Amino acid sequence: MLTALSIMLGLAIALGLLLGYAALKFKVDGDPLIAKIDAILPQTQCGQCGYPGCKPYATAIAHGEADINQCPPGGDAGVRALADLLGVEYKPLNGEPKPKSVAFIDENTCIGCTLCIQACPVDAILGAAKHMHTIISSECTGCELCVAPCPVDCISMTPVAETPENWKWKYPTIPIVPVAHQG
Repeated sequence: MLTALSIMLGLAIALGLLLGYAALKFKVDGDPLIAKIDAILPQTQCGQCGYPGCKPYATAIAHGEADINQCPPGGDAGVRALADLLGVEYKPLNGEPKPKSVAFIDENTCIGCTLCIQACPVDAILGAAKHMHTIISSECTGCELCVAPCPVDCISMTPVAETPENWKWKYPTIPIVPVAHQG
């Protein structure tokens, strides 16, 4: 009786250790630290930090592979928020902060080459081959990735005035939960 209990206990411990090792070794997306860092980043997916998007940059920061000050669209406020979250010393932004902007296509110049559509990481450009294209401004993150591939230079970046609707693009979002008033 005692040996059967010992064997079961030994198997349970071995299985627990194996599962614990697997959880550490094969960690999947869903790391809460990566999610918190990603929530602070502006979601422009611009690659100006040296990573192909905000989530890969967040992952690199979480793993200690990237500095917190590499995101121009996030600006100084983003660097400060990351420093606060991670409990590390603030470092000045590496580069110049960029204002919230959206792409604008000069429809009279556009030749419909589709190179901008292919470059857009968020599908904010509407158009078809050999037809004029346009920007869906509510979807545009201002990443500027569409500007360089344009062979006729018909795309420019237009600064957007900060409003209550778009302020969160620049700053970390804090969920606001309505509170029912008791009368």
